[in-house]
Amino acid sequence: MTRETILLIEDEHDIRELLKFHLERENLLVEAVENGEDALLALKSRTPSMILLDLMLPGIDGLEVCRRLKAQPETRDIPIIMLTAKDSEADIVSGLEMGAADYVCKPFSPRVLMARIHAVLRRPMTDAAPETDGPAITIGPLTVDPGRHKVEIKGKEIQLTYTEFRILRMLVENPGRAFSRQQIVDQVRGESYSVTERIVDVQMVSLRKKLGPLGDWIETVRGVGYRFREA
Repeated sequence: MTRETILLIEDEHDIRELLKFHLERENLLVEAVENGEDALLALKSRTPSMILLDLMLPGIDGLEVCRRLKAQPETRDIPIIMLTAKDSEADIVSGLEMGAADYVCKPFSPRVLMARIHAVLRRPMTDAAPETDGPAITIGPLTVDPGRHKVEIKGKEIQLTYTEFRILRMLVENPGRAFSRQQIVDQVRGESYSVTERIVDVQMVSLRKKLGPLGDWIETVRGVGYRFREA
């Protein structure tokens, strides 16, 4: 059986060694580097199963490393878990929008991190092709067009990520219906996609922000999840 390989990018020596110890104990092969430059160089000659990426790196920071990897056909499908000492919505949303698979905030439990890693490794390498069938949906000034994969507000196009588009489409096709976070994940990414509730929440923060005043039309249902306001 082929062992999964992990590229660990962490500048703090003690954390790097601790992570390496726990990863190897899980029978994972580990290559550890301390900065973004070394990581990009390593990826020119080999393709790991996953990347553990600290965001607060010297030189090229973690978000820039993530952006470069997701922009290259050779590396864009490698799943990335972000490690961050800052529970910052802006950084988390930026990383997820770039295509990171998950994130973990420091300090973290090694057991929780290993569970996240194994969950991500079980996922397909790429998302299913987007669904593009169905008529355009117009609610007030908002139009969601699955055929063109396009969202407009008063005729002005709004740029959404793939996941944001699918979340919005799901909600506007079912106005007034409340969906749990897990129902949203199962619908937009497939049931094999393991996710925390926080990831759905930060995606919603980003989506509401992009929708501007219409962001308030996505309502939080306490104890349940989210729904799109009925007209």
